[in-house]
Formats: sequence, C-alpha cells, structure tokens
Amino acid sequence: MTALLSSTFFGPVQWYQKLNRYDDVLIEHCDSYVKQTYRNRCLIAATNGVQALTVPTAHSEDIRISDHGNWRHQHWQALTSAYGDSPFFQYYEDDLRPFFTERWEFLYDFNEAIRQKMCELLDIHPTVAFTTSYQKSAPLGCRDFREAINPKHPLPDPDFEPRRYYQVYEGKHGFLPNLSILDLLFNMGPESVFWL
Repeated sequence: MTALLSSTFFGPVQWYQKLNRYDDVLIEHCDSYVKQTYRNRCLIAATNGVQALTVPTAHSEDIRISDHGNWRHQHWQALTSAYGDSPFFQYYEDDLRPFFTERWEFLYDFNEAIRQKMCELLDIHPTVAFTTSYQKSAPLGCRDFREAINPKHPLPDPDFEPRRYYQVYEGKHGFLPNLSILDLLFNMGPESVFWL
C-alpha cells in the first residue's frame, strides 16, 4: 500500500508516521497552493502553548519562499526559546540550523531538503516518489492523506492515535498531540522512531 502525502514544512508526527509505516510514499508535487496547511507551517510547543511557525511565500506558478519579515531568524529564536532546555535540542541544533540560515528559492525544494534531513535524524528509510501530475483522487492502491493531515480541519485517520511522550511544557499545558516532528525529536531524541 502507498501513502499519498502533501509536502510539509517540519510536518507533524502523523505525517512522519506515514513515511515510516507505509511501504511506499508518494509526495504531491503538482497541487495548487492552499493556505493554512502544513505545506508552509508547523506547530511547536512554546511557553504560552501551541505556536505556529509560518514560512512566508510569494505566489507564482511555483511557490517561492519570501524573505519578508526576517522569518528565518524569528523561527530559530522561537525554537531556541521553546526547546533550548529540552533533552536533545543541543544534540540536533547543528543539523537543523542551516534551514534557518541558508536560503532556498522554492518551498517544495526546501520542504524536500527538510524531509531528507529528518528521515536521516529519525533513522527511517522510506521509499519516496513524487507525483508528475495532479490527480483529484488517489491512484488505485494508494491511501490519500493530502487533506486528512491538516492543522485546521483534520479528517479522521483510524491509523493514527497520538501517543504521549515527554514534553518540556507538559506540566503547564498538558500533553499537546501531533505537533511538528521537531517537538518529538527535541524531546525524545533517538527514541523518536518508536513513536512513529
């Protein structure tokens, strides 16, 4: 069975679970840009609760990353503030800092570089292919998660049940499920794969 996924910016635990559990993964390369999705945002646990980090984009035929608002610096500061005291932030910060200092022109290329690095850090080895044309419904033998994994209006996913793991701010906010894979990685380190 193949999972069909949208591209994500440090996608949620649920998205990486699909990468880990499915024999094959097909990542959508030809869809239209949709606002308020994981394509250009991730959710982290901060001192005041869930915080969204959003990559600004310039809309054209291919979605380009905008340099508006010094977002790279702001995102890195937010991650440092939220996870600086987590058990594994210092262990991974050198691997992740380039995503907040270097520049990518296209959102899709940026997200793909992130996916490759996260798979390396999580020690998962998915078989990934990319769509060559947009199809409204998934091909035969493929489970479509493009709309199901959504920050605003997630659809039911009987294959995903968020499992509690240690979080820095759990004492303050309770367990916050299905945040960015960064939350799992910074809190659980090499054991993260066991939650996928």
